[in-house]
Amino acid sequence: MTVTSLKNPAASDALIDRLLLRQEIEEFNAAYADVLDNGPLSDWPELFAEDALYVITARENFASGLPVGLIYCEGKGMLRDRIFAIEKTAMFAPRYMRHFISNCRVVETRANGEIVATSNYILLQTLFDRPEPTLHQIGTYYDVFVRTGGALKLKERRTVYDNLLIDNSVVYPV
Repeated sequence: MTVTSLKNPAASDALIDRLLLRQEIEEFNAAYADVLDNGPLSDWPELFAEDALYVITARENFASGLPVGLIYCEGKGMLRDRIFAIEKTAMFAPRYMRHFISNCRVVETRANGEIVATSNYILLQTLFDRPEPTLHQIGTYYDVFVRTGGALKLKERRTVYDNLLIDNSVVYPV
């Protein structure tokens, strides 16, 4: 890995642009976590492009190129359906969730405007009937961002968890 020096003006401009983009993605991830942790959940699909892909999958499936996931949503409509099911039809024990997203990296900026990035996440869960929080998931977001109306939107978020075992209920998006 190479770290760019600020001593070269041409490289400095590219580095500053990259740092600003990274900061923008970090701000996006903070807003993403806030919506999932504090609501309203109905705002979550608005963080995605219309033709978005959202998948939660195991590290082994991701490494093998398998599309299978615990949650698989194609398009904003499926994301909205997921939230409707959580809010209106699903029955589950009440809980608080806390997302911690870090180590954001801009991997690539494509000629078509897409931005490829990764971030690590930790998701803690506290059930109302238990006093101690538990580690729900830990993993990596593999993202593709696009700009819509000047704002970053997720075109693709692959949530790849490292846990060998996960809780028997994945209620909320990760």
